Amino acid sequence: MANDKKFVEQITPMDEDFAQWYTDIVKKADLIDYSSVKGCMIIRPYGYAIWENIQKLLDKRFKETGHENVYMPMFIPESLLQREKDHVEGFAPECAWVTVGGSEPLSERLCVRPTSETLFCEHYANIIRSWRDLPKLYNQWCSVVRWEKTTRPFLRSREFLWQEGHTMHATAKEAIEETERMLNIYADFYEKDLGIPVVRGKKTDKEKFAGAVATYTVEALMHDGKALQGGTSHYFGDGFARAFGIQYLDKDNQLKYCHQTSWGVSTRMIGGIIMTHGDDSGLVLPPAVAPIQVVIIPVQQHKEGVIAAAEALKDRLKDVCRVKVDASENTPGWKFSEYEMKGVPLRIEIGPRDIENGQCVVVRRDNREKTFVRPEDLATEIPRLLDELTRALYEKALANREARTWEAHTLDELTEIASTKSGYIKAMWCGDRACEEKLKETADVSSRCIPFGVKPIGDTCVCCGKPATKLVYWGKAY
Repeated sequence: MANDKKFVEQITPMDEDFAQWYTDIVKKADLIDYSSVKGCMIIRPYGYAIWENIQKLLDKRFKETGHENVYMPMFIPESLLQREKDHVEGFAPECAWVTVGGSEPLSERLCVRPTSETLFCEHYANIIRSWRDLPKLYNQWCSVVRWEKTTRPFLRSREFLWQEGHTMHATAKEAIEETERMLNIYADFYEKDLGIPVVRGKKTDKEKFAGAVATYTVEALMHDGKALQGGTSHYFGDGFARAFGIQYLDKDNQLKYCHQTSWGVSTRMIGGIIMTHGDDSGLVLPPAVAPIQVVIIPVQQHKEGVIAAAEALKDRLKDVCRVKVDASENTPGWKFSEYEMKGVPLRIEIGPRDIENGQCVVVRRDNREKTFVRPEDLATEIPRLLDELTRALYEKALANREARTWEAHTLDELTEIASTKSGYIKAMWCGDRACEEKLKETADVSSRCIPFGVKPIGDTCVCCGKPATKLVYWGKAY
């Protein structure tokens, strides 16, 4: 057991060094490895399995709302990217370019896609002719490249996996409804499946997506009080449609421009899971995306009947959860530490005494509570415990967010809070970009969002004292 304890102690305590704690977990839980390309990560099987579960659950939601999956090229000709001025200016610092093909210089530079709006627009201009062709509800699962200067696994890497939805609509009303619907799908997924509470809101013009009319966001608060932009949904109006000539013949026999949206989430979600639910023993995975939901550990497995009993428990559970028996030669203590490190939601222990008593021991990863369960009751008890664990993760994360949400009514108050506390700061804002930039310069906070459904806490701007109607969540972010 001394060796088992040492294994867990290899993780730096989060209260000592949160950044190192995070790095320890992504490496020691076998989520990633570093590659020879700076800023790019190798996602190992266990980490990729988490992403596959995220992908499966979200893809189902997308298809239930009428979206279809497509795939666009990786490369964007420079001339195509230049057709939407604001968009290309917003991404120019992060673009990676291909200038040589084989041994020949290219006649035109190719951008390795940082996002695919221009590719979708080119395609939509070719296939949309009539109102009967609308809406077009497409989604793509792919990787993108953004040449980030400072990188960290899952949170910010030069290549990352994501999904990007791109849709075209006949009217602004329909497009705005789509933008809001997809934001709510993200929020629902975060809260119900990942156990992560989010704030839904609108980005300020300074923080909105390049080329968008409006950007909506779901913002999550991590264990250390920093914010994480969990997903965004954008309304583009008809700006891209005009730049690319995407028109349709309406029922009144008039040519009209389409209205566009895009929306996306990425492998950054995995970083959010780690930093919201993890502890000093490793990952704590929400059951919905855990590669292994239940691990069965035979105790004194050398004794007759123990491994057979463990396999029998697996047979009872294989239709209700993702379950594994670990009958390796490692000690039970080592296995307990290993699967705690990997964040497996439930552990079942079965040994000779348990067999004799007609029971097994079920241990929750989040709080280590033990429950004695009869084998014949497992098929109903395990799903109940998994649901209970997800709710507990959500409530714990919500309590952390509420305890780290502050109010400020003056610039001095906001600056004091930002320098001595962590979390969200609620404060009124006049809408002037100069005030937003001053808060960044003075207090080192950025606007996270203008939240939906949150009451104002005053009527004057926290920065300049002028009349204000917008409540903003401010904070430091990843």
